[in-house]
Amino acid sequence: MLSQSLQQKLQLKQKLSPLQIQTIKLLELPALELDQRVRKELEENPVLETKETEEETDNSSEVSLNDYSGNDDSIPSYKLYVNNQSRDIKKDFPTFSVKESFHQHLEAQLGFRTLSEKEHNIALFLIGSLDDDGYLRRDLDTLSDDMAFRQGLEAGKEELTQALSVIQEFDPPGVGARDLRECLLIQIRNKEQKPLVELAATILDKYFNEFTKKHYDKILSRMNITEEELKEAIDEILKLNPKPGGNVDDSYTDRAQQVVPDFLLEIKDGEPVLTLPRFSVPELRINKRYADMLLKAADKSSRESKEAATFVKQKLDSAKWFIEALKQRQNTLLNTMKAILEFQEEYFIEGDETKLRPMVLKNIAEKTGLDISTISRVVNSKYIQTHFGIYSLKYFFSEGLMTENGEEVSTREIKNILAESIRTEDKRKPLTDEELVSSLNEIGYKVARRTVAKYREQLNIPIARLRKQI
Repeated sequence: MLSQSLQQKLQLKQKLSPLQIQTIKLLELPALELDQRVRKELEENPVLETKETEEETDNSSEVSLNDYSGNDDSIPSYKLYVNNQSRDIKKDFPTFSVKESFHQHLEAQLGFRTLSEKEHNIALFLIGSLDDDGYLRRDLDTLSDDMAFRQGLEAGKEELTQALSVIQEFDPPGVGARDLRECLLIQIRNKEQKPLVELAATILDKYFNEFTKKHYDKILSRMNITEEELKEAIDEILKLNPKPGGNVDDSYTDRAQQVVPDFLLEIKDGEPVLTLPRFSVPELRINKRYADMLLKAADKSSRESKEAATFVKQKLDSAKWFIEALKQRQNTLLNTMKAILEFQEEYFIEGDETKLRPMVLKNIAEKTGLDISTISRVVNSKYIQTHFGIYSLKYFFSEGLMTENGEEVSTREIKNILAESIRTEDKRKPLTDEELVSSLNEIGYKVARRTVAKYREQLNIPIARLRKQI
């Protein structure tokens, strides 16, 4: 007898408005990309137009959105234009170059592949989801949901797997791997398949757990090979790069991108003064001709007129969301940077790295009342020009540790000491992580071995055995 049952499942889903989605997308863009995004919007939406500085006193083209029958009251109907100087980058404003990023290098390679538009967009999304070391650490099901939500692109796990296999063929070898084993296997399979390389590939494929735990006796007995063959195979494996994204500065220095700071910081009368560049929020307004077209079309009953009214209504909605999203982006950027400035005021005034306080995203989220994810979007790919140089906002974030005297110090300070200790070590007998711990403890920094290992890896410094020189 079959049993029947009813199950009631309560799900709470938060649906973001078009304005919220637009704002999130704009928050992620640095100054130059924002300028390109605005130009694209101007090309695609005839309702939008720019308002130059000399026309600011002319209100003839302003339009109240109360004049058309819209049901979306999520945005106040106050004058919808962004007040600023110009959307053009001023020639007298400094720019600087940074090396081509790891993700940009992969995107460039993607451009040479023959893919459908959907396949290209899936691969592009996956590239953007890679960590800086080249790994894809998010599962494909989650990425599929995220891609559908953020880009309106629906793709199953099989399609994502196929796109990932394309990325895994890119340079540097090993990119797009989901774990260390896959990363090393991708690299070893790209090599010329000599007997020694094939032996190394077999060890990684079938005996990876024994290899990582150094259970060499098990490998010897199960593969029926000599110790010399095992040693040569291991040497071949140790030549592989466990972090393919870590060599971007060494490998891809030929091309550079221009970066324009998103913030300007000056010291006036001993106080820090923060401003946004004049071009950072291009000045936009709604084109009155299309608003009038909507009003006239609303009074007619013909099919063509209704279709025209629907089209213009959609464009007006898109325009007002875009303008308001620009405003919200500007306010969010300023509030976030002001919170960072307040938190690190002593550092920003003096420019002394030792004055940099431990700070994480949560600290700024609490000061601004914004979500950590929002702070992360603001910080990512944004730069500030100060009187002591131009810095990525990520530079100012680091965790903290307590010294034996009870003082909190930035992990950046610990990393600097760690790097200097390794730089001056005897290369014939490099310092182990345990010895580095003892060295740090002697000067008052109580750090665990696993913490030293983590910082060493973040500095792209190999273990002692791999630093040894004859």
